[in-house]
Amino acid sequence: MQPTDRMQPIRSVLVANRGEIARRVMRTARAMGIITVAVYSDADDGAPHMREADQAVRLVGSTPADTYLRGDLIIAAARATGADAIHPGYGFLSENEAFARECATARLTFIGPSPEAIRQMGSKVGAKQLMADAGVPVLPGYTVTPKTTSADLASAADEISYPVLVKASFGGGGRGMRIVRDPDALIDEVAQAQREAAAAFGDGTVFLEKYIEGPRHIEVQIFGDHHGTVISLFERECSIQRRHQKIIEEAPSPVVNPEQREALGAAARAAGESLGYVGAGTVEFVMDAEGRFFFLEVNTRLQVEHPVTELITGLDLVRMQIEIAQGASLPTAAIEARIHGHAIEARLYAEDVEAGFVPTSGPIHRLHIPETVGLRVDSGYEDGSAVSTFYDAMISKVIAWAPTRAEATTILADALRRAEIHGVVTNRDLLVNTLRHAEFVAGRTDTAFLERNDFRTLGIAGGVDATRQLHALAAALAPERAAKSPHPPDVPRGWRNVGTHTATTVFHCGDDEVLVTVQRARGGVTAAINGESAVTVRIIHELHDFVEFELLGRRHRVRLHHIAGHVYADSADGSTDLVRVPRFALPERHVAAGSLLSPMPGTVVAVRAAVGDVVSAGQVLVALEAMKMEHSIRAPVDGVVTEVRVVAGDQVETGAILIVVGEADTEPESERTEP
Repeated sequence: MQPTDRMQPIRSVLVANRGEIARRVMRTARAMGIITVAVYSDADDGAPHMREADQAVRLVGSTPADTYLRGDLIIAAARATGADAIHPGYGFLSENEAFARECATARLTFIGPSPEAIRQMGSKVGAKQLMADAGVPVLPGYTVTPKTTSADLASAADEISYPVLVKASFGGGGRGMRIVRDPDALIDEVAQAQREAAAAFGDGTVFLEKYIEGPRHIEVQIFGDHHGTVISLFERECSIQRRHQKIIEEAPSPVVNPEQREALGAAARAAGESLGYVGAGTVEFVMDAEGRFFFLEVNTRLQVEHPVTELITGLDLVRMQIEIAQGASLPTAAIEARIHGHAIEARLYAEDVEAGFVPTSGPIHRLHIPETVGLRVDSGYEDGSAVSTFYDAMISKVIAWAPTRAEATTILADALRRAEIHGVVTNRDLLVNTLRHAEFVAGRTDTAFLERNDFRTLGIAGGVDATRQLHALAAALAPERAAKSPHPPDVPRGWRNVGTHTATTVFHCGDDEVLVTVQRARGGVTAAINGESAVTVRIIHELHDFVEFELLGRRHRVRLHHIAGHVYADSADGSTDLVRVPRFALPERHVAAGSLLSPMPGTVVAVRAAVGDVVSAGQVLVALEAMKMEHSIRAPVDGVVTEVRVVAGDQVETGAILIVVGEADTEPESERTEP
């Protein structure tokens, strides 16, 4: 395809996205001398991406449907600011055929592939057929239509053979995806996938596909220009996933040999050529234990994990996107690209791993990832930012490059371990422990890694009990305020004229309690933790936000960050969130036994029980949608539903009582105190 006469140099680009990808695109645009325009929702007012842009336009509202998914508002913002191009980033409108056409109608350059390519790949069903025609290996499948009956579904699944995968035809990111192993669960899983797909992508079409047990997820970066050239820029391994969403990606794959690399690249180029592809795209495959690969989909946009390809090739993929959108040919450096070293990316999410990857939200009091050689951090947040319930919960992408995979792994794990992340629960410990796991170090990973290795165990920091105790001791030693001591510098801070002073402090750390007793005397300081024998503590520095002390011959340096009763402690041993227990606490609030509490803020999608229903422990009683995912809230015990406090459509906060399950002869309680 030849460039059109309407292609002109891009002088101003509107980034139709938010967070780290908006900042990433604007960083390259500024380096190219291009004016940047941001759009932001009410929830993102003051966010880093809107502040860094040359211009910013408010989109009234907070939900994606009211803001970032409103193509008409995006185009109006581009016109109002004089932008002549739109970069969609990833997600939102990046793979929306209609939006790409509307940009063309408005004489705005859409920095992405053609609307026709987006249309062809927008339907995974149609894409599979097109790839099969192009000679790319595909898996057997079946499309669910409004006319599909339960019998049709059962027959199709039997023909494909269990386990089968239910997938949304439009969209991605694991939404609208279910693995079905039990034929009795097929109908319910398809219905749930349809609801989730409709909510996330505006289209509830799903299809069945043969599920390969424990495959590797391999994808290939492709690029095409307006002159008919399509290239591949090697593969990325994306097998470490939770809920079908990637959390660790690397390039190149540790198991792909040169022959497989050439075959993967050839298949990806064939896919791109069959589409007349222009711009950046990704062809995704699953690879079985024998090294055979099968087509999954083509993502017609930049990928979240594009930095690992940039680091091993030395290319700026966003710059290439912009240059190609202006009609340029693919650069020689891309055509002749070679692999240099190894790169690994970890996605830092605000989520509670132990609770089953439940998204978390709230303010980020501190976000500091130490700089080191070979490390890159792409983030949409900073100190003082807040993670909202309206968008994906990814905080940052942390990427390491080194000459070898082992070195890159070490750099990344160490940077994450030393990071200071205060205010929201994250998956940091899961990432660190995965990177250090023997299977990962050996390259023996697949998409079942977090099923085979208990993710809850991996999500706990190593040596957590000892670390908590050391951090609690540091917090107990630190003065409660940052005021300077009125004493002369040669008088220790803990010195008392009364001879001996003893103080006991209690901290909560998750479900655990740590009790620290510190005794200061003229002869020195001793401390006891949880009633153990007191030991001598030699205090070296004792400040409100930093304590250095020697204990049993080892020196410890602990940084402290005090926020509203919390003490966030960071050291070489790890990080701990401590809550100082008031000496005179109010009586604990009562919640009835058997209460189902909302684990996060969200919207009630469905209530599947009524007062008087007999239910079993583990039975799904409420479906809750939060951060674009549907979560099942299950009965905590066997019993009878005594109260239902929500209906479909309700907005609920964390800790809200949804349903109460009591014993068969239990009467509803007339008065309860909610958390």
